[in-house]
Amino acid sequence: MTRLLRITLLGLLIVAGLLTALIYHLTWRPAARQTLPVSCVAPRAPTLLPGQALKVMTWNVQYLAGKNYVFWYDRSDGGGPDERPTVEDMAFSLDEVARVIRDEQPDLLLLQEIDENAKPSHYQDQLALLQERLVDLYPCSAQAFDWKADFVPSLHIFGSVGRKLATLSRYQIEHAERLQLPTSDANFISRQFQPRPALLLTYLPLSDGGQLAVLNTRLDGDTPGRSAVQEQVKATVKLLDKFEGRGTPWLIGGDFNLLPLGQYLRLDAGKRGQYSPDSELHLLWDKYPMIPSNSESSGIDREKWLTHFPNDPGIDGPDRTLDYLFYSPRIKRVEAKVRQADTLRISNHLPVIARFLLPAAQ
Repeated sequence: MTRLLRITLLGLLIVAGLLTALIYHLTWRPAARQTLPVSCVAPRAPTLLPGQALKVMTWNVQYLAGKNYVFWYDRSDGGGPDERPTVEDMAFSLDEVARVIRDEQPDLLLLQEIDENAKPSHYQDQLALLQERLVDLYPCSAQAFDWKADFVPSLHIFGSVGRKLATLSRYQIEHAERLQLPTSDANFISRQFQPRPALLLTYLPLSDGGQLAVLNTRLDGDTPGRSAVQEQVKATVKLLDKFEGRGTPWLIGGDFNLLPLGQYLRLDAGKRGQYSPDSELHLLWDKYPMIPSNSESSGIDREKWLTHFPNDPGIDGPDRTLDYLFYSPRIKRVEAKVRQADTLRISNHLPVIARFLLPAAQ
């Protein structure tokens, strides 16, 4: 080996090492299970009672981006013309989200796609902005990132990302955890920058000494033939089965990015690409009750249960259901709805709202 070749190889090794160190520094590798801080601003939030009614809302608020745009990721070819919303439009969306929440006043609020220190949302701390408007309603909260990096080298971002799940509660939260879900296949470098879907798990104490487990999530919008979404659903079912086995009541809400039974064929052929004809969500609905149920989301009144309104100028209203609440059979559903009438211009997802009765004391 000539001296020049040795120097060249050494230089390449040094560059590769520096690049690896830089990527490691800029990206985020969360633990599989992480205990999270719980914030309770009131001296003593109330404790849940066995048998009481509980109102729950889940809503993907689309990082307050609103409906005035077709973003680059809104088209399958990445050709949407818009990169990010204006600060003015985000302020309007923030006010509208707060208005709807104040009008509904759920006891538990499960939010997805809340940004913090992300270039696409002008580096806002969106949860803090929202909590300023809701502090009298929700003394307790927990939050977990599902996408975070100091720099993403995509031309559409070319800066930091920080996206969260957030659970806000009128009642005490005694413990919170972030549970990592399986991630999509990718090469080593791409894998460092991709989202990392997770479960935000919170435990709410009951006055009889028991607990209610509440989970919040946003699953990957994966493509058929890849296993990540199926593995994410399997991991979720496995955890719910553990709660059932222990006799712990639970509920989970979020943006599952999966269709209910019967909706695949109702979508235009060009919009089916990211979904499987046999929805991976069946692993959940085969075992546990779902809101909206398959009969609701695919029945005669199915339009009332659509939760996703894509940022696509060719679509004039909600056209699919992607957001759900699942719950333990120990919990009784009282009523449920998707709030559509005055939420169509706030986010590309609509809030799912339900009232339950918790199990009575044994």
